[in-house]
Amino acid sequence: MTPITQRQKELITKNILAACGNIEKLNKTGYNFLYLASGFIAHYNLEGFKSYYWAEGDLQQDIESHAKQNQWSNFRNGEKDADYYHAKRDCYNMILGGLVAKKCAEERTLLNVWNS
Repeated sequence: MTPITQRQKELITKNILAACGNIEKLNKTGYNFLYLASGFIAHYNLEGFKSYYWAEGDLQQDIESHAKQNQWSNFRNGEKDADYYHAKRDCYNMILGGLVAKKCAEERTLLNVWNS
């Protein structure tokens, strides 16, 4: 299996972060990454996946709750397909990092409003 590239990781991360705010922004690339991640199911197609995650916050909640099983820590460097799964782990962690950054920015905004 061929690992995803840094550019692919960036595009997937950008798309999924946007979809956490508006599921209609989820594209086929983001969908393919998520439904192949642990804890997610395909829901038959992209539109079924969007229908399942229509409520704001649902996708983000599942991404966060499935973080541990998407670390693929059972693959060690040098083992067959380890590079592929480690690239998936890195991408998943980029998504998690983006979600944390978004939460921090929202909290700063609230503090600024409250302190004004």
